[in-house]
Amino acid sequence: MKTKIWGLLILFGLLAIGCSKELSYPGFDSYNYAGGDRFNDFEENPFIKVIDQPVSTFSIDADGASYAYVRRQLQEDFIPPAAAVRTEELINYFPLNYDQPTGDAPISVNGEVGECPWAQGHQLVRIGLQGKTISDLPPSNIVLLIDVSGSMSSPDKLELLKDGFEILVDQFDAQDRIAIVTYAGSAGVVLESTPGDEKTKIKKAINKLGSGGSTAGAEGIITAYEIAQENFIPGGNNRVIIGTDGDFNVGPSSQEELVALIKEKRELDIFITVLGVGSGNLNDGMLEQIADNGNGTYEYIDHLEQAKKVFVYEFGKLYTVAKDVKVQVVFNPDMVSEYRLIGYENRLLTEEEFEADSTDAGEIGAGQNITALYEIIPANSGLDNVPTFTIDFKYKHPDSDISIPLQLDIFDEGHTWGQASEHLRFTASVAAFGLLLRNSDYKGTATYDQILDWSYGSMTYDPHGFRSEFLELVQKAKSL
Repeated sequence: MKTKIWGLLILFGLLAIGCSKELSYPGFDSYNYAGGDRFNDFEENPFIKVIDQPVSTFSIDADGASYAYVRRQLQEDFIPPAAAVRTEELINYFPLNYDQPTGDAPISVNGEVGECPWAQGHQLVRIGLQGKTISDLPPSNIVLLIDVSGSMSSPDKLELLKDGFEILVDQFDAQDRIAIVTYAGSAGVVLESTPGDEKTKIKKAINKLGSGGSTAGAEGIITAYEIAQENFIPGGNNRVIIGTDGDFNVGPSSQEELVALIKEKRELDIFITVLGVGSGNLNDGMLEQIADNGNGTYEYIDHLEQAKKVFVYEFGKLYTVAKDVKVQVVFNPDMVSEYRLIGYENRLLTEEEFEADSTDAGEIGAGQNITALYEIIPANSGLDNVPTFTIDFKYKHPDSDISIPLQLDIFDEGHTWGQASEHLRFTASVAAFGLLLRNSDYKGTATYDQILDWSYGSMTYDPHGFRSEFLELVQKAKSL
């Protein structure tokens, strides 16, 4: 048995050497390779002294891809590469029962301060946003953009997407329209925009898809947006949904070129959902940037249950209720000595970008929740009845270019870990999991056993069993 283990270690070492090549693109960090998969590398946010910089600003991130990729790696007995672990995406994978917005506002905001369980004397700040649930959804104009190149031939790529898109088709009705564009060596229209109740026709077009050839991703994007424009529904949900491994190799194919292209397209008031699939040549870094810069979200589909999560349980995320959502936190130096934003490293903004209506930021879908966590070091001033921090928010309605402000003061009520809300305790447990997977310098005293203990006490709300699955993943990571 020892011989077999040493043999595997030597094999993985050789693979790591063979995959250690890095590519650099102007304006983007270098790639990390993990068995051929590519990720944009990043440095974790450090602690910042409030006296030096009291304001922290970032764009929300509604993606869930990192968690699904991490799950696949763990289930296949691998610890994922650090660059694949984006802690904010782990946190925001899970539905939370935040209070619904009231009145005409499409989002609600909430927050709290509680004890940090992995660093004695530190505290955690939780900021929560909730997108309004819409019972009567507007009509949709959907263009499915499907990669059918040769790299998509494995069962966990094109075939998985086809099964998932059939599930998606069942969610639409006569008021909706669906078109299908494919791309390999060039782009082609497989199905013109078709009423959503013609499900047999749409599914037949999906089932006929096969893979082969090179990958002209840019041409496919251009064609998909042209069709979305031709069938644009004013006041409706106009969206391109792209399914691919991101292995673009024909025409404009660098990360910088495709980001420039997608920035042009987002001015058309057409949103995008990016679905990554497969492993071995997944270009995660590329796909995340396309979503982030194209008024969209990025999900990773590792199995059919994940497709159900994206297309059924969280169907409302395909309907944007607020776009360009930005958060600015102003810490009170009398209450906070230092702070560290956990995650959101590639979503940081300047104060000037927060003020400018032209700044692109993240989107919230119908019924969707977003959470951000800060770890803070209290100033121990002894002051009471003054806010620990003030949160300023800005968002736009989906069809508007004018930002709307919101503000919320948060007070430290002296909550211990046990007194904190279940929202804070569970999201903190997930954050600690990300810190351990990354072997973060900021993991403090956290252990997998502690994460299990913390999570067991915050399982009340688990409508689809995702939290129970999380416990299994923590156990798996511990065993590896």
